[in-house]
Amino acid sequence: MPRAALQVREHALVAQRRAGVLMHVTSLPARHGVGDFGPSAYAFVDWLADAGFSLWQMLPIGPVGYGDSPYGSSSSFAIEPLLLSLDILAADGLLTQAEIRPSSALSGAKQVQYKQARACKLPLYAIAFARWQARGGDRRAEYIAFRKRARSWLEDWLRFLGEREGYHAFVQFALDVQWRMLRAHAKSRCIYCIGDVPIFVIRESADCMAHPELFRLDAKGRSEVLTGVPPDCFSTEGQLWGHPHYRWKEHERTNFAWWTQRLSIAAERFDLIRIDHFVGLHHAYEVKAGAKNAREGRWVAASGRELLTAFAKACDGALPLIAEDLGACTPEVVALRDDFKLPGMRLLENAFWSGRSGDLPHQHPQRCVAYPGTHDNNTIEGWWKDLPREQRARFRAYAGSGAVHEAMLRILWASSANLAIASMQDLLGLGRAHRMNTPGVAEGNWTWRMPARHCTPMLAKHCAAQLEATGRLVDG
Repeated sequence: MPRAALQVREHALVAQRRAGVLMHVTSLPARHGVGDFGPSAYAFVDWLADAGFSLWQMLPIGPVGYGDSPYGSSSSFAIEPLLLSLDILAADGLLTQAEIRPSSALSGAKQVQYKQARACKLPLYAIAFARWQARGGDRRAEYIAFRKRARSWLEDWLRFLGEREGYHAFVQFALDVQWRMLRAHAKSRCIYCIGDVPIFVIRESADCMAHPELFRLDAKGRSEVLTGVPPDCFSTEGQLWGHPHYRWKEHERTNFAWWTQRLSIAAERFDLIRIDHFVGLHHAYEVKAGAKNAREGRWVAASGRELLTAFAKACDGALPLIAEDLGACTPEVVALRDDFKLPGMRLLENAFWSGRSGDLPHQHPQRCVAYPGTHDNNTIEGWWKDLPREQRARFRAYAGSGAVHEAMLRILWASSANLAIASMQDLLGLGRAHRMNTPGVAEGNWTWRMPARHCTPMLAKHCAAQLEATGRLVDG
């Protein structure tokens, strides 16, 4: 008897009215210059629960790339070492409290200090590794099980780094343990975690080194064409991302084994996964190698439908994906998204150019995720300062009076979208200086750090009242 056709279903988390906060781990006010999986993350989970939220969305947690960007990772599978908590290593007896005492320059910094945090934390990881190894940590069942479970990607990562394999394996093991602990705490407070998978990977990555046949590289390992997007509202030059494109025929030949593994591991770590630049699964923009900008390029077809079909089989039909369908979202991209019952995205900052805009809250379909803006957009208060007079008048007619960020959040929570997510900067009413990223600008991004003690009980009570009034409080 032939096997029944796969029935694609909407994921259960997408089908219920919920609210969440976009806040990357590095932005937490941790003691050692950069947010991590330690006490401040647990405190943030508790605050989310007290405030009535049930979703915590993060940026990619892989090793950061050029400019400390989480979207230029050197591995699609490894975790950024800076996310490892010294406090938890000390609680495990691998470091002393005296060793992890941070300088005031790190603990009191107003922005994330990547360079200084590395100088502080990495030597302490080495000390912790030596003590762990001396205690027979590499012979314990938990570590052996991790090495077996992660073998398919960890060996590639260790070969890519090329030295101190035992140390780097320990760091990834410790990160895995700490993340699972944090995730368990989040689940105990009914907080679901949303991850982020960049659609492309950089050429200088463990992925390209281990699987060059999957990427459009020449015989010397150089990119034949580069990724990007044409000129848009963010940049008159376009955005030249510079990643190599995929050899989709080779992915088809392997039944998308690398992609399926990538998404499956992300789905093990997170409850939902945002696919960055979902448009690229239908068609992607390519620019000749060596180009200085992205003004001249072409759109080429991708094998996203076949890929999503392969992953749907691994998920038994319910894909835990959010489609970041912004940009060149053609009817074919919409069909790809809807055929797999994926929620797309709606941005309120794009809504007030027309009274008929599909980004207006009353126009949102239930199966979507509504945001004021993404990590690439200005904060609400910064957006307002740049908004022309006519659009300001339309916003006020729609959202009412009062502080702009409060008015925007009211209509966000009242949206007909099942999922509504606001950045922590917008919950705090912060201005343009606090935005996370400015597309097309190579440096100075990803450094926003939440001021300590800003997650107050008063703000939690205020958020919970709004979420209760708009039907976004959920039990479990």
